[in-house]
Parts: sequence; C-alpha cells; structure tokens
Amino acid sequence: MAMAQYFATVARGLEAIAAQELIDLGAQDVELGFCGVHFAGDRALLYRVNLWARIPFRILLKLREFSCRDADDLYGGVRKLDWQPYLSPEHTLAVTATGKTPQLNHSHFTALQVKNAIVDQQRDRFQARSTVDTQTPDVRVNVHLDRGRATLSLDSSGSSLHRRGYRPAVGAAPLKESLAAALIQMTGWQLSQAFYDPLCGSGTLPLEAALVGLNRAPGLFRDRFGFETWPDFDAVLWGRLQRDAQAAQRDTLPAPIVGCDRDPAIIVQARTNAHNCEVPSAVQFYQRDLQDSEPPARSGILLCNPPYGERLGKGEDLGALYKQLGDVLKQRFKGWTAFILSGNKELAQSIGLKSSQRFPVCNGTLPCQLMKYELY
Repeated sequence: MAMAQYFATVARGLEAIAAQELIDLGAQDVELGFCGVHFAGDRALLYRVNLWARIPFRILLKLREFSCRDADDLYGGVRKLDWQPYLSPEHTLAVTATGKTPQLNHSHFTALQVKNAIVDQQRDRFQARSTVDTQTPDVRVNVHLDRGRATLSLDSSGSSLHRRGYRPAVGAAPLKESLAAALIQMTGWQLSQAFYDPLCGSGTLPLEAALVGLNRAPGLFRDRFGFETWPDFDAVLWGRLQRDAQAAQRDTLPAPIVGCDRDPAIIVQARTNAHNCEVPSAVQFYQRDLQDSEPPARSGILLCNPPYGERLGKGEDLGALYKQLGDVLKQRFKGWTAFILSGNKELAQSIGLKSSQRFPVCNGTLPCQLMKYELY
C-alpha cells in the first residue's frame, strides 16, 4: 500500500513521548504538532499503531487539506474530494468537528456542513446516501479548522484508544490509561525494577505497568476499531498483526508490581480490572493503609497519583495525607525513586521532601507536575 499521512491526537504536553512511541512502531516523517503528532506510513503501520500505541487517543488518516474561511469554502472543499473510496451509501456516517475560524466557530454547524457536502455528492451519483449514526458509525469523518485551513481525515480508531476495554470498574477520579502509560514512561521504569503504587485506586498505574512488562498490546482488549468497517479493510493483514501481538506476550515479570489502597471495595475493582486484562497473577493488589506501606523489594520505582482536591478528597485534610506520604517515603523507601503526580502546589509542599526534577503534565484540563524524589 502507498504511504499515507496520519495524525495521532494526544494529551497536551505528551507530544514528544508519543512521537518516540510512534518512531519505535515504525512511523516515518514524524513531526510534533499541537496536541498531536504527524507521521507517515502504510496500512500495516496504521493497524499496528492502533493495536500497540499506549499514549495517543485517536489515529486520523489525512484525506485533504484546503483553504477555508466560511461555510461555502467548507462545503465546496468537502465536495471536491471523491468520497467513493472511503464510504458508500450503505455505510453509516458521523462527522466530528474541531477547531474554528472567525466565520465557522460552532462545531455542530461545521459538522453539519461537512455531512451535507458528502451526502449531496452521494445523492448526485447514486440517488442514495449514507445514514448518520453518531454512536457507532461505519466511517467517522473528522474536520479540523485552524488558521483559515480545513483538514479532512478519517478516524481509524473509533472510540478513544485510552479506553482499552479492560476497565469497566473505575474509582471516583480515574486516571486515563494513556496518561498512566505516559507517566510510567517518564519515570524510566525498567522491567527489572519493582513497581509500587501505595494509592492505586482502581489500579490503572500498576495495570498499565504490567501490560508494558508483559509486552501486551493494549488494543487486544478492544471490541473494534474504526478501520474495521472501512471499505478497504484488510482482514487478513489485521488478523496477522493480532496473532503476532498475541505471540509476542511474555508470561512472567522479573520483578514485582504492587498496588495498595485503603478502600476494600476499590481493591476488588482493581482485581476485577487485572482479571479483565489477563494479568491477575502479574499484579498484586492489597488493601493497605498508606501508613502501613512496605516496599516489595530493596529498590524500585514508586509512582502514585494522590488526590489533589479537584474531584477526590474535597473536605478531607489532604495536607495530612501528603505529609504522611512524605514520611513513609523517608522512613521506608530508602534506595527507591519516587514519582508523585500533583495538581496542587501547596499540597505538594506538605510532602516535606525536595524534588530532584519536576515535569509539567496535564491531567485532563488540570495543569499538574510529576515530581521526582531520589530516596537515599
């Protein structure tokens, strides 16, 4: 297959980490964008990235870019593209619009213009048109407006890739799996090192670490991807890539991965999630209060995402929790490297330890810092 242009959408600030992941998967012409990464490759790469990439939300196949100031430009630019190779009237359709221009600043209207241009072309040619299905369309078209230009793409992923499919059970403020994977990457954790999360909630950080450690493709747990209902879907190629991914898995981990939480119901959720992603024996989950934390090895990486008063812990004395976290690190985790994600600077000071490095990270729309502590 000829080379195509793609764009991986990612959380703000994770572009460089996502770019390296794409390069490792075989992407070419990789270039950082705003909240995403441009890259090139063939159809096999498109499928492989959807199956293996841990950081992106969606992989878009770029179809056309054109100058676009107003609704007429948009309609005309969309109609100029021959849509027949990408969808027939039998395929259901949805359009997602992002970005804006001074004239086109309402995403619902923008999406409607794109849909109208596509179905009008179909009607002229076939006297039939695609039905709109906003939930599970066969083909999802994406239009992005930026600085007087429109980019038309097909969304190859379907639902966001951060929804791995293994996690029906989540706590009150779950960390997105894609962000968890990025944080693990930022710690520099190696498979030979123990991994510990003393405030694990429903287990996202330890589970993502286990998936990396066992070389398990995150896309293996999903029911479907957007590209599976495209007219040019190559079922033989897709089947081979899935079998290769199954065969590449490791059975065991060289070092322990442990998650703890004081809430017994949450630990039940974490164990359910571990079972769903087929790593129940690779991760140990314990109901344990923070003050009873014990390192599972002489050294390793500790990574946690304590509550910072946005969605969890409002009204609780979070300062005391952060101080306790600092005390536990000082007293029990000598020889370890700890990383704490915090969206609250005052609370972070309550830890009472001097961080050796800080990395800016966004958790959703909330600006946070991943703080590194060398514990001697």
